[in-house]
Amino acid sequence: MKIFEYQNHKIINGDSLEVLSNEVLDNSIDLIFVDPPYNIGKNFNGHKDKWATDDDYLNWCYKWIDLCISKLKPNGSMYIMTSTQFMPYFDISIRKKMTILSRLVWYYDSSGVQAKNYYGSMYEPILFCVKNPDNYTFNANDILVEAKTGAKRKLIDYRKNPPQVYSSEKVPGNVWEFARVRYRMDEYENHPTQKPIALLERIIKASSNVGDTVLDPFSGTFTTSFVAQQLGRKSIGIELQEEYIKIGLRRLNLAEEYNGEKLQKEVRTFENQKIPINVQTLNLFDEQPNGTYIHK
Repeated sequence: MKIFEYQNHKIINGDSLEVLSNEVLDNSIDLIFVDPPYNIGKNFNGHKDKWATDDDYLNWCYKWIDLCISKLKPNGSMYIMTSTQFMPYFDISIRKKMTILSRLVWYYDSSGVQAKNYYGSMYEPILFCVKNPDNYTFNANDILVEAKTGAKRKLIDYRKNPPQVYSSEKVPGNVWEFARVRYRMDEYENHPTQKPIALLERIIKASSNVGDTVLDPFSGTFTTSFVAQQLGRKSIGIELQEEYIKIGLRRLNLAEEYNGEKLQKEVRTFENQKIPINVQTLNLFDEQPNGTYIHK
């Protein structure tokens, strides 16, 4: 186990069960976001997330779920993800120990889904759970979105006295549309299941306050910690794979080197390719010091 800590942000390289048991205090965390391996065979830097049986996977999950619940403050919240096929088991287990306030759907378009004999999966489920339904953080005004009925259609609500146009803003519903992180996006890191910054921004803004502590026990590219840092929260990120630890150290500016290796973002293939430039397209690109061109 290795621990890196600087200015209220902690990165821990180790097994989540061990770290949660020994390094995180009970009743100390305001918000937990959990995006665990889904048991669907994804390759995480040479390690496949596939258990021998579904029961083995679920028994492992129940252990860290219980640990996460114990780490939450009495007014804490947890957002937890898994695959569509395993979420019902999570739901049944968690509802015995916490209050599930919302069952969220993160929807995204995907040109890569080419199912022909069934309906391809275009969403991932998220549970929003709290320890105490009468005492938890929810900053509704920080996450308002456009209410099209009022903002665009200008319909009148005649139930009110006097009648008035519907509000132009509202709290998001339980279906969230955020684009998946793609290879050419600025936020892209080399990880098979990276979650978008926009998704974590909504969660952290809604369910924590400045100065609160946010925990992610399966940090991956450390988007949770990165967004927490940007929003003035404290963070604890746990990750087993050393390659992803290096991403976290770089994204949070906790270190410039790791074991003598300079930490820098991986150069993507299209960033190495020299693009022919003519007068008509010159203003669409920025020339880089190494002679390549990046689209503005």
